[in-house]
Amino acid sequence: MMAMMMTSTSISTSTAQTLTGAIPPEIHCAQDYESLARRFMASPSYEYVAGGCGNDLTVAANLSAFSQWDIYPRLLRDVTAGHTVVTIAGQTFAHPVFMAPVAFQQLAHTAGELESARAAHAMQSCLISSTLSSCRLEDIACAAGPQRWFQLYFQPRHGDTLDLVKRAEDAGYSAIVVTLDASIQAASHRAQRAGFSMPSDCVAVNLRDHAIPEKISLGPDQSRIFQGVMRDAPTWRDLEWLMSQTSLPVWIKGVLHPLDACSLQQRGVAGLIVSNHGGRSLDGAPASLTMLPAIRAAVGPAFPLLLDSGIRSGSDIFKALALGANAVLIGRLQMYALSVAGALGVAHMIKLLREELEVCMALAGCPTVPDIDSGALIRRVTPDQRHAVFPITN
Repeated sequence: MMAMMMTSTSISTSTAQTLTGAIPPEIHCAQDYESLARRFMASPSYEYVAGGCGNDLTVAANLSAFSQWDIYPRLLRDVTAGHTVVTIAGQTFAHPVFMAPVAFQQLAHTAGELESARAAHAMQSCLISSTLSSCRLEDIACAAGPQRWFQLYFQPRHGDTLDLVKRAEDAGYSAIVVTLDASIQAASHRAQRAGFSMPSDCVAVNLRDHAIPEKISLGPDQSRIFQGVMRDAPTWRDLEWLMSQTSLPVWIKGVLHPLDACSLQQRGVAGLIVSNHGGRSLDGAPASLTMLPAIRAAVGPAFPLLLDSGIRSGSDIFKALALGANAVLIGRLQMYALSVAGALGVAHMIKLLREELEVCMALAGCPTVPDIDSGALIRRVTPDQRHAVFPITN
């Protein structure tokens, strides 16, 4: 029997007819959208999206963490009944490729989050809509499929936070994802060097009706950070208050420490998203993938965990699933594909990632997502380690 040669996958005709955009012929894998996006986004905006914070140390760590693992190929496994269906916290999803809550998507496309929502709907992907979206959360909900979650930033006033939660409930979002790791977002040096500033017409429309908080007046011995920026940062008390205000499951995004994971689990959150905010919060934080196994060990095998930050391919997704994630969030690739080909580009990117994942599953002998575990991976051996691990004998 001759092996089948895999070629780049195309989007179905029915999907292409319902979405806008055109897929450039240079796209052969999901990561191709990253390099091509430079042609479609204004240079300062691209540098802002591609960068993290500070010197982008954590951005680089997120990418390199995946390269430290190789996938074992397995032989003679029957995978003809294979599929990518996953069940997470009682919800069933067609595949474990979720759309991360990326803010200000009008930086990539004039229709912004509405295009990403249409793509997620067409490809049966769970969309997580950002508090800082450039389109109203209600409009995004109408464009998205039935599997849609709302990402929440705590606001300085509880009333404004509660307003967002109630609007999300009324719009039919089925979970609240609270981001807790971004009270401070230091500027990316690469974005600063590129001269980036947020365009005047790209605003967080969900917050438009909220009153502007009073300006903080600091004393001469007070810190702009501790007594200033961090004055309104949420605490455990705020989280407990929020969970008492909604019947929706509450997920926490931005978890990197096992002790935080255990504390959140004990307080009854629905699940955790292991994330360093794509390297946009603390420059020098560990890669999300690096911390995933320790957090999985801390919360046990059954507690829902998602992974965010650094995903660029289906093999990255496979590695995240093998190390303990139930699903993954796609952030920057979503923006890149959106800039290149709108909704059709995002849908095509999701399809590419899913099929790249399926290739890994098939060749690793894992017909279903639950079959993927740490035994499917091996630490990559560097050239200087090779002789020690595999000694040469005569």
